[in-house]
Parts: sequence; structure tokens; C-alpha cells
Amino acid sequence: MAERILVVDDDTGVREALSEFLLSLGYVVVAVESGKQAVAEYEKSNFDVVMADLIMPNMDGMELLRRIREIKNNEVIFLMITGHPSLDTAVEAINRGADDYITKPFHLEDVKMRISKALDKRTLKGRLKTAQGLAWGLMLSIPLWLLLGIILVLLFKG
Repeated sequence: MAERILVVDDDTGVREALSEFLLSLGYVVVAVESGKQAVAEYEKSNFDVVMADLIMPNMDGMELLRRIREIKNNEVIFLMITGHPSLDTAVEAINRGADDYITKPFHLEDVKMRISKALDKRTLKGRLKTAQGLAWGLMLSIPLWLLLGIILVLLFKG
């Protein structure tokens, strides 16, 4: 199943170019022009990636990031896009939970690579959680079987 990406940018040209490119890569894309519309879309549907402009009227990218993280799951990949890059905003975005920070003008191949890298990282995190769960299960079950074995040995000796 194709990953779903929510593109949020008040600049029509950027929004459409990014959407068309992502569609050409096989992603399912929903594009909106405001943070308010993004929140509405996110509340009614699941997305794997949210790509949002930092500076937008009414609700900026930082506020959208905060709202997205509060709504459903923290597993969604959030990529912040900005035409006004600064080290301070990059650090703030990452500290608030953005997975990456992309500056405009961006190269579409760079966007492709960053999305792919973020999706791979999320997949690896999921596999790690599964492996950790199995490890805990084994650690808990081995002592239980050992204890049962000792009890059975003592019962049959006596």
C-alpha cells in the first residue's frame, strides 16, 4: 500500500509542484493551503508523512507540528519546509518533534531522499520495537520454564 503524504503550503506553486512530484513517485498525496485544513485532514485520515511550510498565515508550521503531535500518533513523519532558513528555527523545529528541516528552494531529488530516509528509519524503529518485545518475552519465559522444571524435578524426587 502506498504511503500517504499531507502537503501543507500556502504557496500554490510549491504545493502543486510538490504534490505532482510525490504523485509521480507513487505516493498518495493530499495537498492543502493552511494549517487549519491540515488539522482537519489529519483528524479524519491517517498519513505517513506531513510536509508543512513553516511560515503560513493564521497557523504557522510550528503550531501545526504541535497540533499534529497532540492529535493521534507520534509515529507520523513531520518534515518542516521553509524559505526563511535559520539555525534557530531548524533547532526549534527538531526539538519540537520535526523529523527533518527542508529549505526552499529545494531540489525534488533531495525531497525524495529525505522522505525515503525518514520512512526507512520509521520501519527500522518498528522492527526494533518488535525485536525488543520478543527479547523481553524470552527473558520472562525462560525463568518461568526453568522454575517449572525445578518444581517438577523436586516433585518427582520426593
